[in-house]
Amino acid sequence: MSSILTDIPGNGAARYDSSRIAINYYADADAAAEPITWNEFNEQVTAMANALAAAGLKPGDKVALLSSNSAAMLTTDFGAYANGIVTVSIYATASAEQIKFIINDSGATAILTGDAQKYSLIRALAPKCPTLRLIITVDGVDGKRIAGSEARSVSFVDFLEQGRRASAEYGAEVAARTAAVSEDDLATLIYTSGTTGQPKGAMLTHGNFNAALRIHHQRLTMLSDRDTSVCFLPLSHIFEKAWTYLCLDYGMVVNVNADPHVINKVLKRVRPTCMCSVPRFWEKVYAAVLAKFETAGPLKRLLIRRALKTGGRRNLHYKRLGLKVPKWLETRYNFYNRLVFEPVKRAIGIENGNLFPTAGAPISASIVEFFRGIGVEMIIGYGLSETTATVTCYPQTGYEIGGVGTAMPEVEIKIGDKNEILVKGPTVMKGYYHNEKETAAAFDADGWLRTGDAGVVDVSGELTLTERLKDLFKTSNGKYIAPQSLETHLAQDKYIEQVAIIGDRRKYVTAIIIPAFNALREYARKKKILFITNADLIRNMDIHRLIQEHIDKLQADLASYEQIKRFILLPHEFSVESGELTNTLKLRRPVINRRYARQIEEMYS
Repeated sequence: MSSILTDIPGNGAARYDSSRIAINYYADADAAAEPITWNEFNEQVTAMANALAAAGLKPGDKVALLSSNSAAMLTTDFGAYANGIVTVSIYATASAEQIKFIINDSGATAILTGDAQKYSLIRALAPKCPTLRLIITVDGVDGKRIAGSEARSVSFVDFLEQGRRASAEYGAEVAARTAAVSEDDLATLIYTSGTTGQPKGAMLTHGNFNAALRIHHQRLTMLSDRDTSVCFLPLSHIFEKAWTYLCLDYGMVVNVNADPHVINKVLKRVRPTCMCSVPRFWEKVYAAVLAKFETAGPLKRLLIRRALKTGGRRNLHYKRLGLKVPKWLETRYNFYNRLVFEPVKRAIGIENGNLFPTAGAPISASIVEFFRGIGVEMIIGYGLSETTATVTCYPQTGYEIGGVGTAMPEVEIKIGDKNEILVKGPTVMKGYYHNEKETAAAFDADGWLRTGDAGVVDVSGELTLTERLKDLFKTSNGKYIAPQSLETHLAQDKYIEQVAIIGDRRKYVTAIIIPAFNALREYARKKKILFITNADLIRNMDIHRLIQEHIDKLQADLASYEQIKRFILLPHEFSVESGELTNTLKLRRPVINRRYARQIEEMYS
């Protein structure tokens, strides 16, 4: 039975005894977890709700959150929802200009900051944000008003204490506000990072979230309160936000990881049954596992090949289709599972795995086949900020490798002009905040949301993505190229970290490639290639030949006009900080084209 959004903390406290953990917070991978029981979580949410009311915030007001993942973010979210206050998530990686824009566009009255650096940034921005009256920071502050601004600052701990003291005066008021929250009331604004232009605030209502909880309970029947999850993606990302709410609604222990760079360590400490993630995580794990396999001796490699063949047959030819596995195959699979698959999963920290939802970008079919074959239950899906995350995902049986599953219960999809995927259902946003022009453009005349993604739906209802429409380009020879598809195809290689495909109105396709430098350094040492820096490596012709060989192998089955004819290597990754990636790690192609214009022209000279 699913809850409504405002009931989650109270339902958990009522359902479990005082010792049951709701949240474990990991400030870093080596520190002890900071546990919060369901009773403590509910009490903190109540204190936050009272404190927000006492601070003068009213239903419909906005509270922004600028922080890396923390339990405080969840406490603030649910404290706001109890008041009918709207939360506004800002990526911790956002620039000062983006932060200022989002605060001012949303009209945020208060903001939660997670560390001293973010607090200092907001103090500096406060005079330019006229609606901002309150800064709540997880780090300690002096509580004084900020010069040139009406904003005052208070520590998170002190703010909760203020809420506890205010319970007698504001408790009844907050309870009345909670009871008055309607399905149509705004719950949160999710500002889409966008590859061009200013971010847009997708308006998600309480009804959107309540429907998302309901339909996920209907589809993901294999989940229960015996599961444990790791909160790994930023909570400002709709995928992680909606997934974490669902996990709390199920009564799982949610392990909140503050630093995504140490996720490998945290996984080995927590050994969860669940975690939502983006394809890049699995691409890196896949490359690392294959590299490990390659170093094995001849007999071990033979064993691994046989194991993978058996796993693929059992899990993809029988289990995937809901067919009974022959006894001889099950016996053989169990043998290889003990010898090969379980050690691999233990090394990653996912040997207890139940379900691993994966979305946010295309993922190679070969990677899905590999992990499904070794018994990792990757659930591939598709969704947007504008649809409260999931539109489609794999059903338990009958899914197609290469697709992104079937529509969620109560959600409809159809294919429109230019093969654009259109969506309708109770999880679709109201529109973009303060942006009637973009809202009108986002929906067709019949109320279907235009996703901007192209795809096809087969007779079973399985959706397959083909391309992001605005990324699709045509060469000067008139051939259409889907760059995301090519980039995903190349990114599975152990020597390739990132790829940007170039070729719009050009004679042929080229690529900017950032190598996987850890793997490349290891190769260079084995081949006695002298180097000190990454720049030394990418200038070496043996390294270029290595990358060329791997590209040739990967694109052997592609049409000639799709194949990469030339490439350049860069000594550093594309990053959010440099403006080359969005906060959701999508390529900002106009920025890349401008920044590397000279190198691109050289590939066509």
